[in-house]
Amino acid sequence: MRAPYQVLIFPYIKIDNGEIPIESAKREAFEEAGISRECPYIQLDSVSSLPVEDVVGGFLWGDEVYVIKEFSFGVKVPTKNISLSEEHLHYKWLCFEEAVKFLKWDSNKTALWELNKRLLK
Repeated sequence: MRAPYQVLIFPYIKIDNGEIPIESAKREAFEEAGISRECPYIQLDSVSSLPVEDVVGGFLWGDEVYVIKEFSFGVKVPTKNISLSEEHLHYKWLCFEEAVKFLKWDSNKTALWELNKRLLK
């Protein structure tokens, strides 16, 4: 069996005004898991749109925001030890075959599949 990936999946990343998606991903990874912004990130080709109600439970940003664009990234971390924020209870390092079983959204499964293929190159 291959070694587990060092990949962290956040179900939701809010893009602040003026931020580009990679900046948001780096900020959230630091705030929620203590992952340095200096770690190497890769923006995946996988991009999707999700219904706003499924992501945040309602029309949080007004009646005209129907879908939220989902961007996907990979990050190489130097250690398996991360520092979770109080928002999270635990984390697990898993191989691709196990990790994909925990995912609900097809878009997340596709992004993880893409990352897996890129890592195997």
